[in-house]
Amino acid sequence: MADKLIIFDTTLRDGEQSPGASMTKEEKLRIARQLEKLKVDVIEAGFAAASNGDFEAVRAIAAAIKDSTVCSLSRANDRDIARAAEALKPARSARIHTFIATSPLHMEKKLRMTPDQVFEQAKVAVRFARNQVADVEFSPEDGYRSEPDFLCRVLEAVINEGATTINIPDTVGYGIPELYGEFIRNLRSRVPNSDKAIWSTHCHNDLGMAVANSLAGVKIGGARQVECTINGLGERAGNCSLEEVVMAVKTRRDYFGLDVGIDTSQIMPASRMVSQITGFAVQPNKAIVGANAFAHASGIHQDGVLKARETYEIMRAEDVGWAANKIVLGKLSGRNAFKQRLTELGIEQDSEAAVNEAFARFKALADQKAEIFDEDILALVEDQDEAAHAEAFGFVHLEHRASSGETPHAHAKVVFKQAGSEVASEAAGNGSVDASLKAIESKVNSGAEMVLYSVNAITSGSTDSQGEVTVRLAKSGRIVNGVGSDPDIIVASAKAYLSALNKLYAGEQKLNPQIEMAVK
Repeated sequence: MADKLIIFDTTLRDGEQSPGASMTKEEKLRIARQLEKLKVDVIEAGFAAASNGDFEAVRAIAAAIKDSTVCSLSRANDRDIARAAEALKPARSARIHTFIATSPLHMEKKLRMTPDQVFEQAKVAVRFARNQVADVEFSPEDGYRSEPDFLCRVLEAVINEGATTINIPDTVGYGIPELYGEFIRNLRSRVPNSDKAIWSTHCHNDLGMAVANSLAGVKIGGARQVECTINGLGERAGNCSLEEVVMAVKTRRDYFGLDVGIDTSQIMPASRMVSQITGFAVQPNKAIVGANAFAHASGIHQDGVLKARETYEIMRAEDVGWAANKIVLGKLSGRNAFKQRLTELGIEQDSEAAVNEAFARFKALADQKAEIFDEDILALVEDQDEAAHAEAFGFVHLEHRASSGETPHAHAKVVFKQAGSEVASEAAGNGSVDASLKAIESKVNSGAEMVLYSVNAITSGSTDSQGEVTVRLAKSGRIVNGVGSDPDIIVASAKAYLSALNKLYAGEQKLNPQIEMAVK
C-alpha cells in the first residue's frame, strides 16, 4: 500500500457530531451513495451502539454500498462491538473501528481508569472485534497527547491482537504539522510490529491545521490512511477536509508520490449534497468547493488566466466537478430527462410514485423560475424527504404583508399531522420572517431557542434563485437543524422552522460518543 493513500470518510459519523448536523437514515443513505460514487475507500457510517436510529442507518448503508468498505465506530467494550458487527452483517466489506482514550488527562478525568486497565481493555476489545470481522481499526483517543511509552505499549499489543489499521487521533486539534508527523514516525519506529498495520491520521481543526497535520502525518510519519469529512464538517472547528487533502495529494504528486482512488469530478456534487442536507453552508473562499475557489476578480489575474490558465490556476475547476453545474432542465423538460438527472445526481427514489411526486414538484418550481439547476433539484428532493417523514408539522400556506413605516404582519397556516387538520394563526413581528415564525410558534408553543438563522441563494446569477434557509433550534440540551427552500424567502423560512420543529418533536436522537461514554 506504499503508493496508495486510503481515504476514510467520516462525514456520517464524526461530521454528524456538529451541533444541528444530525441526519435521517434516508439522508445518510443518499450521502453514502454519493461517497461511493466519489470512490471513497472507507465510509464510516455511524456509531451503531449509540441509538436504534444509528444502528438502522449503519445497517442500511452496509446493505446498499458495494464498492466501499463500510465501517462502524464502537467503544472498546463487547456490547458496542457486537452491536457494530450486527449492523455491518449485510456489508460486502466491513470494518469495526474501536477506540479508548489513552492520554493521562482522559484516563484520569473521563474514564477514571488506570493505564493498566486501559491497556487490558484495548487488547480484549480488539481481540473480540477481530473475531467478528477481519478488518479492525484501533484508535487511542487523544492519542497525540498520550505518553509515547504507554502508547507504544498499547499499539504493539493491539496489533498483536489483530488490529489491521492504527489511527493516531489529534482529538482536540492540538498538533503542529512537523511535530505531529514526527510523532507518528517515532511511534512507527518504536513499535516492533508496526509494519503489520496501516497507520492513519485523524486530525481536528481547532487551530486551523487539520489538513496540514494530516498531510504531515502522511509525508513525515508514513501514514497511508487519512480520516476526513466532506467540507471539513465536524464538531467544534471541524475535521480534516477531504477535498483539500485529496487535491493536495493529486496536485502535488511530485512531492507526495502517492495515488488516491477518488473520482475528483464527484467532489462538488458531494459538497453540495452535504451542505444542503445538513444546512451547513460552505464559505465562499473555502478551498476547492467554495463559490470563489476558481473566481478571479483582479484584472491582472483575469488577463493572465485568459492568456494561459495555469498562470493563476493550479488545478482545473471541472476536475473537481464545477463543470457539472449546467442549466439542463426547464419547464419544457420531460419526465424521462428529469428522472435521468436524478440518477446522475445520485438520487434514488423508492418507487415510480415517488418519481412522479418529485416531477410534479419540479414542474411547479419550473413555473416559478425558468432555469432549474442541480442545486434546485437537490433542494427539491430534500424538501420532499422532509414532507414524507415529517411526524408533527407540515407547511401549507403563508400570507405576509410588510410596509415601511408600519409594523409588519404575517399570516401562516401549519398542518398538525397527528390531528389531520389545518391550524391558522396570525402574528405581528419585526419583519415578515419574524412575524411568520411567531405565528407558527404561537400555536406550537415549543419553547425552543433559535440559535441560528441563515439565508443562502441555492444558485447564483439571478434574482429568481431559490433561497435556502437554515434554522437551528435548541431545547433541553438538544440541538436540531431545519432547512427549507423556496423562491420566496419568507416561505423558505417557515418551511425551515417547521423542519426543525419536526426533528425537535421526533424520537430520541443519537448522542455523540463522548456524551455516550459519560452517560453509560
